[in-house]
Amino acid sequence: MDLYLGIDLGSTTSKAVAVGEDGRILGRGITNTRSNYRVASDIAREEALHNARFAHLARAMESRGYPASRHEAIYSDLALHFRLEGYLKRLDALARECERTNAALSPEEAVPGECLAEVFEILRREAPATFDRQARNDSSKFFRDIAGTAFADAAEEVSTRWKLSSEPLVAIYERSIVPAENDRIEMDFGRSLTSACARTLENHPEERENSGFVKALEDATKQAVALDLVTKDMVGTGYGRQLLPFPEESIRSEILCHGLGAHRIFPETRTVLDIGGQDTKAIQVNGEGVVTSFHMNDRCAAGCGRYLGYIADELAISVKDLGPLACKADKTIRISSTCTVFAGAELRDLLNLGEKRENILAGLHRAIVLRAFSLLARSGGVHNEFTFTGGVAKNVAVVQYTQEMVRRNYGAITMNVHPDSIYMGALGAALFALRAARGESLPAAGVAEPDRSTRGARRMEIKA
Repeated sequence: MDLYLGIDLGSTTSKAVAVGEDGRILGRGITNTRSNYRVASDIAREEALHNARFAHLARAMESRGYPASRHEAIYSDLALHFRLEGYLKRLDALARECERTNAALSPEEAVPGECLAEVFEILRREAPATFDRQARNDSSKFFRDIAGTAFADAAEEVSTRWKLSSEPLVAIYERSIVPAENDRIEMDFGRSLTSACARTLENHPEERENSGFVKALEDATKQAVALDLVTKDMVGTGYGRQLLPFPEESIRSEILCHGLGAHRIFPETRTVLDIGGQDTKAIQVNGEGVVTSFHMNDRCAAGCGRYLGYIADELAISVKDLGPLACKADKTIRISSTCTVFAGAELRDLLNLGEKRENILAGLHRAIVLRAFSLLARSGGVHNEFTFTGGVAKNVAVVQYTQEMVRRNYGAITMNVHPDSIYMGALGAALFALRAARGESLPAAGVAEPDRSTRGARRMEIKA
């Protein structure tokens, strides 16, 4: 099967999307961006290819009479257990790196080797439950976040038993996590998928006893493993695009890619707002997805994903909890500063004055949207349809304030938010790769039908 890949190397996350000859999405992959951009790019690409094989497996099962709509739980568990296999491999790499770090320390700084070994015994033993809990609670699925929390808990347990401080153990982890993440891990897809199938069937005895289902799953698994995926071309984009291992002619700007990606999913798109980890982009496109004008923020990260991450750290909560908390506000506190550092100081001052954090967060979210709309105004305003892309599009409070601002300033507009909005740039890059292979210098209308296969896309009709 021939496919075309787009890699979006962002400041916080790296995404990959694979499309087929007809422009349809075959697979997606995402990982946290590391100091080693090549590793981040490779991991995102591999995840997209694994995802394409899973999609092929699901289609093969459906052709055998077992559609995902009737077996959603088992397909979800299968994907979860496959990712667990990767987590366990990465955990082994972290253990090796921690051992090297500990061995290089002075006798005063080092911890007993048995103590460190006990920590990883706990991590491996509890990995299935830890990984399952994190994934099902919609927490971060990145190795660093899952392993970091689990390591801290295990270190506390072991250090108590050894009557030691947990701080040296945590310090070893902190020194080891970056090189461990940058260590290239090879996954045998067939072996990992077979193991994931066995784990999944153990948890679903009703399907394990169904010989027809088991035979269909075995055949579909073999078919997915044997699938010959041929990457015909790749295009890179994103914050770190110049650091991607691609030739110059295979690199496109984020603005072009987000415009094309948004147009691919929502063909009537004329205005795109992308709020990513490091910057905000206001983009105008024509009926073919070609960018006609744009405006973006300066190098300051205020109003972007990192801004929200900084605020979450100040409040010691998860980034995903910021939006829901802001939606509980009974009033919106005016935030005067849009600078990340000064906003943190203002946040602390307001908390000291007794203001509720929900009301402060409402003000912070409103400030983000006001900043974004100043860029939209300079790029040419908001035109029907308006598509919101980037990771911040998952923040319910930002979406809510964006709707209000559209209604107040532009009247009746259709606003689109896709559950996979974070992949729009990578999708646009993949489409550029496809069209370059076809010899098309500009996006052509009607190349493929809009891809609405992912559930949860929202088209909000904003009334005047």
